[in-house]
Amino acid sequence: MIAVLGSGSWASAIASIILENPQQTINWWIREPEIIEGMKDIGRNPLYLSSVEYDTSRINFYSNVKAAIRDSSDLVFVLPSAFIEKTLEGLKPADFADKKIHSAVKGLVPSTGQIITDFLHDRFEIDYDSMTVISGPSHAEEVAQEKLTYLTVASQNADLAAKAAEFINCRYVHTVLSDDVQGIEYAAVMKNVYAIAAGICRGLGYGDNLLAVLVSNAMQEMDVFINSLHPMDSRQLERFSYLGDLLVTAYSQHSRNRTFGNMIGWGYSVHGAQLEMKMIAEGYFSVKSIEKIRKKNNIELPIIEAVYKILYEDATPRRVMKKIVENFH
Repeated sequence: MIAVLGSGSWASAIASIILENPQQTINWWIREPEIIEGMKDIGRNPLYLSSVEYDTSRINFYSNVKAAIRDSSDLVFVLPSAFIEKTLEGLKPADFADKKIHSAVKGLVPSTGQIITDFLHDRFEIDYDSMTVISGPSHAEEVAQEKLTYLTVASQNADLAAKAAEFINCRYVHTVLSDDVQGIEYAAVMKNVYAIAAGICRGLGYGDNLLAVLVSNAMQEMDVFINSLHPMDSRQLERFSYLGDLLVTAYSQHSRNRTFGNMIGWGYSVHGAQLEMKMIAEGYFSVKSIEKIRKKNNIELPIIEAVYKILYEDATPRRVMKKIVENFH
């Protein structure tokens, strides 16, 4: 039995993909009782992706995460990274014995600065061969509209990656497999920060010409960062698992990180933008952790540093971004 852990837009999209298989049922842990009530009443998530209709006869709803984990063999984590520690509070390594973990989380654990697979390995002693990472490029809104989407499944265990790909493959979702777990996880994290930078530039009045240069420089930074931490000769960052994910997040109207950056560029405070959006922009949390890693390893990442200064040191967006864009190459 597959469990989906999470209730936001991406979790709702993942659940709908898995249920495309008419023989499949899922255990779905949802934190908000109003969502469970809405799902049972109208077969839709009343807060996220409400256009998607579910066959609730094939869904077992859980409000207790430990029970959902206990009753499932495969766990698909689709939570904001900022909440994963709180969600799993009180659980022990024994709770994850013999479980297969599939992370669709696109952020770092704030307290440790770790990618999700490293955090789960260290905290709950989950073997890396028992984990996969599910990544884009993708937006939940387009999945909800059944627009053709490619997803990447990465794992050190090729058989497990193939199994995970099988349950998310459907008529509008294609998958590719990878063994670059760390590279794909970090790329999924960093692209959200770069999307915030893109949004800030757009909010400040810069156009598509400059945005193309920003994204090109962001890709160079991502290359330096990932290969400094996890060198890999076969890694091809121009592939859609990396570059494609960055492009769709930096350019798309669906990108909440770009929207968040837009609002900062327009003059919103960080808190004001967060209240207005009512959704989590993962890049806000991730940039703090990436900046710590950058400093510790003495890696030059001008765009990351700029976004960090704007979001956490109250630096003036126009002044900071002007200095950055004038030094692009």
